[in-house]
Amino acid sequence: KVAFIEVIRDLRQSLVSGRDLASTLARHPKEFSDFFVSMVRVGEMTGQLSEVFYKLYGYLQFEEETKGRVKAALRYPMFIMIAITLGIIIMNVFVIPVFAQVFASFNAELPLLTRGLIGMSNFVTKFWWVLLGMAGGAWWSWRKYLATTAGRLWWDRKKLVLPIAGPIVLKTTLARFCSSLAMALKAGVPISQSLAVVGHTLDNEFLARRLDDMRQNVERGDSFYVSVKRIGVFPPMVLQMIAVGEETGELDAMLNDVADMYNRETEYEIKGLSAAIEPIMLVIVGVMVLLLALGIFLPLWSLGQAALGK
Repeated sequence: KVAFIEVIRDLRQSLVSGRDLASTLARHPKEFSDFFVSMVRVGEMTGQLSEVFYKLYGYLQFEEETKGRVKAALRYPMFIMIAITLGIIIMNVFVIPVFAQVFASFNAELPLLTRGLIGMSNFVTKFWWVLLGMAGGAWWSWRKYLATTAGRLWWDRKKLVLPIAGPIVLKTTLARFCSSLAMALKAGVPISQSLAVVGHTLDNEFLARRLDDMRQNVERGDSFYVSVKRIGVFPPMVLQMIAVGEETGELDAMLNDVADMYNRETEYEIKGLSAAIEPIMLVIVGVMVLLLALGIFLPLWSLGQAALGK
């Protein structure tokens, strides 16, 4: 809290010295994101700074609620994944080595699956430090890759097509874009300039570049509808809404309607997130149980049958 008080003091001094608010906020990237700064810049440019702050309050509240709903929806799947991970560790460290000793005492030919489980257990118990090192190295490499422009572009594109989570990310980002663009257009800012400013509000490098392509198409003389259609992001129904808004001169109002629609769809999909993930978790657990049963208990059953002379 004390650190934020210092930020407020610096903001005050910067404004008194004649800096604009957006540039002043940009001096504190940890407290104010690029989206926040870009929205403030739109407000200063359009003379609707008070409305921008009201929208920012709504955005922040919606994102906080969204994060809470996502955490609640992922709580059960995360618990299952943790239980699966602990189960794998216990099986490899404590259970499978005991069965391996039993199998070795019979000098019997074991199935391929059983030999694979025993080999994996031996590797985990002897070279666990190698696995930890590989996991740490992979995480570090992943973070370094995402810090590059190419890495962020690749990941931002893949996020949009991920199963289950991809549509939520896409609709949230498009809702933000439509709402920001509607505000700029309503204030009378030229559409090409509006697209240039609004592009910085998107927290997705891939969509930001597609938006820049759309801006270039508009500057070459294409209509807004044709430019939006070319980037291939919006579904046909939304494209039709945009076409109607452009023809009637109410594009800003139509974009607000699209943003509201996406926000409602996002809330609905987040509510069903847990129900969509649970079947996947059940399949994973079922496959693990099947592999363990085939790899351990069937050989025991065969050895028992052989010992009884059947």
